[in-house]
Order: sequence, then structure tokens, then C-alpha cells
Amino acid sequence: MNVLIKLIVGICLTHMVELDEHMVSTDDYKSIAYTEVASTNSTKDKAFKILTNKCNICHKSRNRRRVFTQENMDAWSQDVYKQVFIKKRMPKGKKTKLTNEEYQDLLTWISSTKNNQNGNQF
Repeated sequence: MNVLIKLIVGICLTHMVELDEHMVSTDDYKSIAYTEVASTNSTKDKAFKILTNKCNICHKSRNRRRVFTQENMDAWSQDVYKQVFIKKRMPKGKKTKLTNEEYQDLLTWISSTKNNQNGNQF
């Protein structure tokens, strides 16, 4: 849902700028860019917290090659998507089940990494 809202806002802002480039100041552009960076970091922080608390618990002992860090987590986003949402294999165990909010936070993060990899930042 958040990604859809960002997409709509991005499209609206693009059209507003195209209609009258002189009405939007450079300060407005800076604040828009800052808001997007802040929300992206917040999304990544939420996802990293989930990966740390729900995934790294097992990965540290059973799959050390795939322990998530802030630096490598974006590279693993598509694999996380496949294992969690498509194959529904992760996370294993009854103690590490994800809440609906955690599922949504992971999807938001995965969508943002996909957009960033394609160069379509909203």
C-alpha cells in the first residue's frame, strides 16, 4: 500500500513540475528528496530489525553464508521474497512466525530495493 501511495505521489509531483516548473522552488525539491531518503532508511531499518530478530537467529547457526547485515541485505531481497512469500519456507519454526505488520514491512522493503535497483526511486 505504501509503495502504491509513493507511486501516485511521484506521478502527481512529476506532472505538477511539468505543468509549471517555475512554481516549485529548489527548497521544495530538497525537502521531497529528503523525505524519500528518510522513508527509505526507515523501511530498511524496519526490515533489518525483522531479519535480525526472525531470520538471523537460525542463519547464524544453520546458514552462516546468509546472515543478514545492513550492507548485504538489499542484495538478498529477491531471495527473501522467494523464500518468505512465494515458497513460504521461511521463517521456520513456530517461535519465529511473522506478524502481518512484519510481512508488510518486508514487502515494502523488497519493493523499495527493486525500485532502487531499476533506478525508479519515488
